[in-house]
Amino acid sequence: MTDSKRLAFSIIRYLHEQLQSGNLSSGAQESLEVAVQCLETAFEVSADDRSLDVPLALPEIFASATRQTSSRENNNDTTIGEGQRGEAERLKADGNDQMKVDNYAAAVEFYSKAIALNPHSAVYYCNRAAALSKQGNYAEAVQDCERAIGIDPNYSKAYGRMGLALASLNKHSEAVTFYKKALELDPDNDTYKSNLKIAEEKMGATSPANIAEMGGVDLAGLLSNPGFMNMASSLMTNPQVQQMMSGMMPGAYGAGGGAAGGGGGIPGGAPGPAPVGDLSGLIQAGLQFAHQMQQQNPELIEQLRSQIRNRTPSAGNEEQP
Repeated sequence: MTDSKRLAFSIIRYLHEQLQSGNLSSGAQESLEVAVQCLETAFEVSADDRSLDVPLALPEIFASATRQTSSRENNNDTTIGEGQRGEAERLKADGNDQMKVDNYAAAVEFYSKAIALNPHSAVYYCNRAAALSKQGNYAEAVQDCERAIGIDPNYSKAYGRMGLALASLNKHSEAVTFYKKALELDPDNDTYKSNLKIAEEKMGATSPANIAEMGGVDLAGLLSNPGFMNMASSLMTNPQVQQMMSGMMPGAYGAGGGAAGGGGGIPGGAPGPAPVGDLSGLIQAGLQFAHQMQQQNPELIEQLRSQIRNRTPSAGNEEQP
């Protein structure tokens, strides 16, 4: 337990130094004071107990450990001979040649061999990421970009290719972040600027608020209104409404009156009532449905809006103080 107490004491002493530095806000100072009290209580130590003191302060211990880690990494790098480096470069060049003729599988193989010989090159990982993306293997491309950035955090091309892979995975918000970092490192790159603009546009186009405005219908407002959701649940159990939806969205229900993928039809060929639990799945189809309703029956849409505006929210849905 002595080593644990010494570690706790070193942390407490470091926190005291931060408190005395005068560089913290009053809120931060208060938080650190609470942290000190918690550590003293948990480990039963006191900042005045000099018997727990160690020769080096916590920042010095950390700096020493960081230098040792960096030294190990450099030593690993120097174990790669010049001949090995040269061969890795030749393999990278072969991979580049395969990329030019759209032979992406071969390019991946050459880059992988180069990485095996010299795993400390960000370029090799980044090039393989480009080949993987061309193959449609975006998830592995993201992993290679992460490795490249880990080796060289200032390699703009790795951030740009990460953005491309993420955008291909429809992760436009994350892609925007990486494109911005790429531009921060290479501000004159027109490709990054263009890709950033496209990603921002797609991010906006796929946002819930934007999608919910399809056809001029404020679906975001409707779907967040408990009155409308209750009314929608009731409507979905109405055979006449289901019959109308079946006609407007033929793919939503299978032939013979049952819901697609199952039975449950009611006599006369009308589809059976949709369970309330399936309502969330119908919302996606409802976007198209709402757009068509707005075109075919704008009076009904206005009537729905009027009903919602005039409906008093229930007490159970009011915000808490």
